[in-house]
Amino acid sequence: MLTHVTADLDEYSRRLRNAHESDAPYPGPRPEISESWGRSFQAGVSMQTAVAPLVYDSGTVGDVRRSHPLDPLLPTITGALRRMADETAHIMVITDAGGGILWRDGHAATMRMADRVGLADGHLWAEGSVGTNGIGTALVARKPVHVYSEEHLLPALHVWSCSGAPIVDPDTDQVLGCIDVSGLSRSLHPATVALVGTVARLAESQLALRMYERDRVLREAFRHRGGVLISSTGRVLAGDPDGRLGNRIAVPGPGGYTVLPDGALGLLEPFHDGFLLFRPPAAADPPPLRLTFLNDGAPTAQYGERTLLLSPRHAEILALLALHPHGLTGEQLSYYLYGDEGNPSTLRAEIHRLRAQFGGIVEAKPYRLNARVEADFLALKDLLATRRTTAAVTLYGGPLLPRSESPELRRERDELEIQLRGCLLAYGTPEDLWTYAQTLNGREDFEVLEQLTQDLPAHDPRALAARSRLTLD
Repeated sequence: MLTHVTADLDEYSRRLRNAHESDAPYPGPRPEISESWGRSFQAGVSMQTAVAPLVYDSGTVGDVRRSHPLDPLLPTITGALRRMADETAHIMVITDAGGGILWRDGHAATMRMADRVGLADGHLWAEGSVGTNGIGTALVARKPVHVYSEEHLLPALHVWSCSGAPIVDPDTDQVLGCIDVSGLSRSLHPATVALVGTVARLAESQLALRMYERDRVLREAFRHRGGVLISSTGRVLAGDPDGRLGNRIAVPGPGGYTVLPDGALGLLEPFHDGFLLFRPPAAADPPPLRLTFLNDGAPTAQYGERTLLLSPRHAEILALLALHPHGLTGEQLSYYLYGDEGNPSTLRAEIHRLRAQFGGIVEAKPYRLNARVEADFLALKDLLATRRTTAAVTLYGGPLLPRSESPELRRERDELEIQLRGCLLAYGTPEDLWTYAQTLNGREDFEVLEQLTQDLPAHDPRALAARSRLTLD
């Protein structure tokens, strides 16, 4: 407010002129004005601007008025301000949320003067267009503002003073527009800002009454219905007695899904002028991709109801992607498959054929598996890490893709074999060792056969078989 400077407006005007001429505006004007000057300079407002830009021509402004939410409130707003503006040689304007003037009325001679600076229908009075002023600054501050004479940033506006107050929609908490009363510098008393603030609150109370009536009708229709009642703007009206949703949720257009405060998805169904909110039934988890690669036969992959026999190359690609769940670049995957002889273009052809079988499971950039993977060789690694020898040897059907020449898979295959043998020899029971001895690598494993002859009774058929194999060797 300006009550502390009205006693000596000449002195205050002098301080403002000094502030305009200084490189550091503050502490010349009031802090809220100084802050507005800063925003205006940042927006690139030209000090040579003499007229506010036109955003709605005469053929457009009528349509904008009729569709604006303040149009039904015109009698309330203008009834309180028109007569005062006319009697005191002032004008009153009502703008949209961006500062575009939609309605203007008041003293005829003052309106003719206002036309010279674009304080007229269709012109834009945002801070970013004409700098500090009662309309644009009130819209930014979301509170009533009085701007006196040289407090305007632009010299062309120094003959004016104005008081503006924003109107905030109680339904959405969004600014709908601004009420402003403007006049020549010394004719507009700073107390005018209290008047426009009161009229803005009166308009907001009318909006609130209309909102409450809409809510009442919507609640009546909602009785005995399921779900949660949501207004068209996202306010929670009924059906949430614990208040878990808060006061408002995001409404994505005319309906559909929205993210609730707990992170879950909510389904919004149109209902009269609002929505009914439901939590959609949980979608079934997608099936895992099951890979069986520890055997002497053909590698297989199972996805849902489909079981596929894989070519050696496709099995290698799936095994490498399963071993690297965060993905591999084309160069990395090519190197792991072919070594230094790798060629990413050859790999792309294989990936294309693999996708023809599995669709979206195989993603690119990087190459990775978009599915939960259950692979026997990955499970074997986990079992060995926890020394569950019986489960490990039962799962093991043979080396990992024994015919693969991939450098990475050969290394992985050798490590698995070493870990399995070491775990069995250190912690395995005779039954575990005998199970392993039936596999491709275990049939002629000298240490395993020796261990069996020591751990089993001499007359046990398994000991006799182990001894026989040692003799043959």
